[in-house]
Amino acid sequence: MVIADDHALLREALHRALDGERDMEVVAEAGDGEEAVRLASELKPDVVVMDIVMPKLNGIEATRKIKETAAGTAILILTAYDDEEYVLGLLDAGAAGYLLKSARGRDLVDAIRTIQSGESVLHPKIIAKLLKRAMAAPTGEGRGPGLLSERESKVLELVALGMSNKEVSERLYVSQRTVKAHLTNIFNKLNVASRSEAIVKGLKCGLITLEDSSDGSQI
Repeated sequence: MVIADDHALLREALHRALDGERDMEVVAEAGDGEEAVRLASELKPDVVVMDIVMPKLNGIEATRKIKETAAGTAILILTAYDDEEYVLGLLDAGAAGYLLKSARGRDLVDAIRTIQSGESVLHPKIIAKLLKRAMAAPTGEGRGPGLLSERESKVLELVALGMSNKEVSERLYVSQRTVKAHLTNIFNKLNVASRSEAIVKGLKCGLITLEDSSDGSQI
């Protein structure tokens, strides 16, 4: 993985901590956004852990450029900023996760493993902000009636609440394969390529209500 942050001490601390995990290896560090893009393009790492506010190129633009040149690289934003516009901008640019620097070290390790497996990660505080915004916002433009089925909407709601495929399958009493099939349909209908993009589009278009219900009916 590549670590991108303009604070050298933090980069070094993260490097040591993550290299200590048997299934992780830090291959490079970047001190600014442009360097992060260059390294990601050259090395094609599985994961880039990156801050938002960096010299030369901010995290949003760097994320967008990395996804253009290294589409298979999952990007985890690790930052002190939880502004909603940053969150939506980064997820829209293709970031797979958004974690605050106040998170525990184990949370960071778990988040890296999660996004590497193809799922998304949002800090609970970030989820709470997005939920509040979504519930207060008017119905988004471009919402098509019946665009998602009732079950697809439920799957997307649970994913947006931070649940993994396994947790969604347990909540809805279906197999993980069924959950993956629903997500594939959701991605196709919304014309997106990731869980994070689907969440952002669902919020923007008012396709999900994000009420954490206990509905457990069969598909």
